[in-house]
Amino acid sequence: MTMSPDQSTFKDNHLEATISKLLAYCQANDWAGYDPYDAVNSGAFAALPFLNLRLPRLVLTQVLKRSPFNIRRLLLIPKTQNPKAIGLFLSAFLKLSTMGIVTPGDFVELMIERLIALRSQGLPYWCWGYSFPWQTRTIVVPRGAPNLVCTTFVGNALLDAYEQRQDQRCLTMAVSTAEYILDELYWTDGKSIAGFSYPLPHLRNQVPNANFLAAALLCRVYKHTKEPKFLDPALRVARYSAAKQNADGSWDYGEAPSQRWIDNFHTGYNLCALQSIGRNTETTEFEPCIRRGLEFYRAHFFREDGAPRYFHNRRYPVDVHCVAQSIITLLSFRDLDPTNVPLARSVFQWAMNHLWDERGFFYYRVLRFCTIRTPYMRWGQAWMLLAMSTLLSESDVAVRYAEAQDSTVLAEAR
Repeated sequence: MTMSPDQSTFKDNHLEATISKLLAYCQANDWAGYDPYDAVNSGAFAALPFLNLRLPRLVLTQVLKRSPFNIRRLLLIPKTQNPKAIGLFLSAFLKLSTMGIVTPGDFVELMIERLIALRSQGLPYWCWGYSFPWQTRTIVVPRGAPNLVCTTFVGNALLDAYEQRQDQRCLTMAVSTAEYILDELYWTDGKSIAGFSYPLPHLRNQVPNANFLAAALLCRVYKHTKEPKFLDPALRVARYSAAKQNADGSWDYGEAPSQRWIDNFHTGYNLCALQSIGRNTETTEFEPCIRRGLEFYRAHFFREDGAPRYFHNRRYPVDVHCVAQSIITLLSFRDLDPTNVPLARSVFQWAMNHLWDERGFFYYRVLRFCTIRTPYMRWGQAWMLLAMSTLLSESDVAVRYAEAQDSTVLAEAR
C-alpha cells in the first residue's frame, strides 16, 4: 500500500515512540505526580497551622500554579496518585491494547485495581475525589472528598473497560457511580431549573460542563441498564444547560458573575458530553447545539500556527490540557468536518515542538514570555497519553480502511 503524503508526515512524527516514552516516564513515577492545584497538600500548613487559612491557601495555590519554577519539594508537597489521572490512563490503555501497543494484563488490570483502592471513603457508593485538598475562591474541598468531575471521568473509564472486556466489576462500579450522582448531586427547583452539584454536594452552582458530564454518564449507564431513573434527570439537566448556550455557540464556564469566561477544554467537555448523550439515548435533539458549539470552537480556539488557545479571545496561555482536549474533541467530530483530523495533527505537532521534553514528559504551559516546564501528572501526562492514544487509534482506523480499499480494488482487478 502506498501512503499518502499526509499519512507519511503523520508517521514521521513518531507518535508511537512518543507514547512509549511518555508511558515509561509515568510508570517510572508510579503514576504519581504534582498537580497545578495541590498547594494545600504542603506540609507547611501542618507545621505552621496559623497559615492554614483561606487567603494563604488561595495565594499559595495561585503562586505555584503560575510560577515557572517548581518549588513543591521545598514546600513538602508530595507526588500523589490521582483517581482522575488513573481513570484517564485506563481509558488510554484500553485504546492502546486494541492496537497491540500494550497488553491488557500489564496496565489495564493495574489501573482498575488502583481505582478500587483510591475510592472515596465513608459513602456506600463508588465515587472519587482528588488526592489533595483544593482551595477555590470561596471554599476548600477536602482531600479525597468525592466530586462530580473526578467521579464522572472514572465512571466513563470503567464503562470503557466493561464495553471492551465485559468485566462485570466495572459495570457494577459504574452503576454505583451513577447512583451517587443521582442520589447525592441531582437537584431541581421543581420547575424549570435542574442541575448537578459541584464541587461539593451542598453547592447548587450551575456549571454547564459539570452538568453535561454527569448527564452523559447517566445516559451511558442507562444504555446498559435500561433503568429509567437515570434517563429523565439526565435529559432534564442537559436541556437546561443546552439552553444556556450563547447566541454565538459558546458557553460561559458558569452562571455566577465570577464564572463568565469561555475556555477551550471545558467547551470540549460540553461538546463531547452532548455527543455522548445523543449517541447513548439515540436522540438528535442536541445536534443543532453541537453544530453551533463546534463552529465556535473551530473559529475561536486555534491559532494559525496550530496552537490551541486556552481562552477564546487571547493568544496566551497555551496549556497542555487544552492541547489534549482539542485533539480529542476534534477527532470526536471528524465526521462533521473532515478538516478536524489534520487540525488535530497540527495541534499535536505544535505540542511536540513547544511542550515535549525528550526526557519523556510534557510541560504545563506556554506563556507570552516563558514556558512553565513543570510536568503535571493528571493535568498533562495522563491527558496527553489519552489524546495521543486517540490520535493513534484514528490513524490506525484510517490505515486499515485504506488497506481494505486497496484489497477491494485488487480483488476487482482480478
